[in-house]
Amino acid sequence: MVKDEVSLTNYRQINTNADWHNISKLYKKAFPLSERKPLWLIRATHKKNKADVWLIEDEGAFKGFAITMNSGDLVMLDYFAVAEDARGQGYGAGCLNRLQEKYKEYRFFLEIESVYVKAKNMQQRLGRKAFYERNGMKEVGVVAKVFGVELVSMGYDCELNFDEYKKLYTDCYGKLVGMNIRKVKRDIKSIR
Repeated sequence: MVKDEVSLTNYRQINTNADWHNISKLYKKAFPLSERKPLWLIRATHKKNKADVWLIEDEGAFKGFAITMNSGDLVMLDYFAVAEDARGQGYGAGCLNRLQEKYKEYRFFLEIESVYVKAKNMQQRLGRKAFYERNGMKEVGVVAKVFGVELVSMGYDCELNFDEYKKLYTDCYGKLVGMNIRKVKRDIKSIR
């Protein structure tokens, strides 16, 4: 089931402390500390128009959020989370469909935790990868360590190289963040 009528509210239009509070609570629950950027950095990037922050709502009720980083013709879905009580109801797929439509003129992609390294949460990682594949995304060949966490990029029919990927981070979050991104030399196709 896909929620076709998922309402995405852009924070450039609605930017309340209550909205940020909802996002902050879910952000801390949904992402491990090692993968969370400080929210002040995301808010600063948003104020510079280098990030879009979307609220996922249904009849005004908070269901989740999506944060994109934007630079040139690249848009990366940096953070995407659906509230636990709303999972499995089509909000995630509906939101991805809306985001894909919104950014159809751009190379739209995201990162997932690598499924090619041993991890305690391997089932969760495989589940996320399967979700994105069911929604039409494929690996684009960029594997990187971002602050020591190995991430694999997936997108909708887009090509991407490591230099473009790193430049997006540097453009949006600054040189200090960009310096903490390393290319992982791995032939994804040979691992399968």
